[in-house]
Amino acid sequence: MGQAQAIPERRRGTLARPGGDLYWEVTGEGRAIVFAHGLGGNHASWWQQVAHFATGYACVTFAHRGFHPSSAIAGGPDPGQYADDVTALIDHLGLAEVAIVAQSMGGWTAMEYALQCTGKLTALVLAATTGSIDPARLDASEPWRQRLEHWRRASEQARGGLLRAGIHVACGARMAREQPALHLLYRHIDDANADLDKEALRARLLAARRRAPAELGAVVCPSLLLAGDEDIVMPPFAADALAALLPRAEVAHIADAGHSAYFERAHVFNRRLADFLVRCGWAPRRP
Repeated sequence: MGQAQAIPERRRGTLARPGGDLYWEVTGEGRAIVFAHGLGGNHASWWQQVAHFATGYACVTFAHRGFHPSSAIAGGPDPGQYADDVTALIDHLGLAEVAIVAQSMGGWTAMEYALQCTGKLTALVLAATTGSIDPARLDASEPWRQRLEHWRRASEQARGGLLRAGIHVACGARMAREQPALHLLYRHIDDANADLDKEALRARLLAARRRAPAELGAVVCPSLLLAGDEDIVMPPFAADALAALLPRAEVAHIADAGHSAYFERAHVFNRRLADFLVRCGWAPRRP
């Protein structure tokens, strides 16, 4: 039998922030990858990424304030404070450089952090998100508006069917059908925040889409846009439009995946991410 691989060390803590504490974990050693979760998750959402990358990197996961086990926020969290929270966490952990991987809601965190131009961001990964930029503003052409409207009508119909069937929209019909255990686990993670008014937070996120697409020119680090081709929450073709506005961007589409490709097709997501990090000069640490 081969020698068992050492389990990467995991550290946990909380960081005091205005109005509540931010829960964080660091697993492994090496260059730091900071993972920012979506509306249906928390730090635990990234279990498949941490298990994969912690042997060669320091994987930093956290729960946005208002999401368990971070502090609950009276009246609900303000997404306008997310970037300041992750900035404070990066400083608290003493990280000189970071790659940020953001899923859906986490895109607001990552985009705003990237536009702060702190000099610490070495690579940016946006999965199923345009962050604080409204997809409708990515292209002013009539074909774009028609394509977006067609996707919206089809997605609204599909979401209604999923809700009636008891399927989580961020998972999608394929995950529920092909990987019911994953769908159940996603529901369990989401249930940790059952007391959070997510519709109110969703409205705040949409209201925070104030960035002009031209502002993306300030993001000078390499960027990777990841999209699940069956996403009914975020138009997958928005990734291509967003990448066209970022100075050093590339796009990867993941087949047979919905909104949560990092969860549903983790082996493909992880491979795309690993290859991108190496192209950025971020080879994993060797034991």
